[in-house]
Amino acid sequence: MVKPVICADIGGSFIKFAVSAKPGQIKLLDKIATPNESWQALSQALVTLIEQWQSNYDRDSALAISTTGIVDHVADTVFAGNIRAYHTHQLRRELSQLLKRPVYIANDADCFTLAEAHLGKGSNLPIVLGAIVGTGIGGGLVINGKIIEGRGGVMAEWGHGPITRTEVSIHGRLIHLPRIRCGCGQTGCLDTLAGARGIERLHLQLHQQSLTSQQIMTLDKQSDVQAELTIQVWLAIVSEPLALMMNILSPSIVVVGGGLASEPELIARLDEQVKALILNPINAPLIVPGIFHQDGGLIGASLLGTVDLL
Repeated sequence: MVKPVICADIGGSFIKFAVSAKPGQIKLLDKIATPNESWQALSQALVTLIEQWQSNYDRDSALAISTTGIVDHVADTVFAGNIRAYHTHQLRRELSQLLKRPVYIANDADCFTLAEAHLGKGSNLPIVLGAIVGTGIGGGLVINGKIIEGRGGVMAEWGHGPITRTEVSIHGRLIHLPRIRCGCGQTGCLDTLAGARGIERLHLQLHQQSLTSQQIMTLDKQSDVQAELTIQVWLAIVSEPLALMMNILSPSIVVVGGGLASEPELIARLDEQVKALILNPINAPLIVPGIFHQDGGLIGASLLGTVDLL
């Protein structure tokens, strides 16, 4: 009989805490603000949550964590600019000792991709690329059911590295792209223009109008001329680096997570634009919204704690 797994999804703003009695099935127990400045406060928050909800799992149940940031399993470190509490700490070792139970940790985009590869849109497919399009851009890669990690824990981070284009042409109109300093330290990364905040930046530059990404996409559906132009520019910016990723990795499917995954019409347009740029395109959709774009981190974590997937 499989033991229940304790699952935590640690983001820059909140920790979602859950239990999984069966891989892929989660029961959300709590949600608290992330104590992101202090390791002592963060680790104590996990201790408190585990003790508070002890009746839902065994005393030796594993803790599986999905977290923002770059997870380096060799060094046992996590680098996350918005969670300073991680810095200089060996998370798996320290938490295992503190909590007296097995601990598994993976990047949240990897956990989302893992969930989709085992239980979602990528089920039974050999190569699944996860493309996170939320506040910013992230990615994960699962091959034959296992998370693939590169040197230092970096893999499929298609949002970083400067966009080679400095301008795009839409219906004969030449549009210069802003070069914005990214949180990774580089200037002009896709991450600065392609996520929800990026759509808002593009719209502000194009039309001197400050709107939320949701407002812009709603107006686009209503055939608002300004919003349509913003989305066309966004598609031009995003399609090229994603097509490059697909030509390099040749995934069976690209599963989209993050807030923009709830916009299936936009994802379908991105799919068509990318397929026009890749080698050996097919008629069937290649880029699709994920099933688990809301709780993919927790669901992927539930898999980490039951099967050797790292």
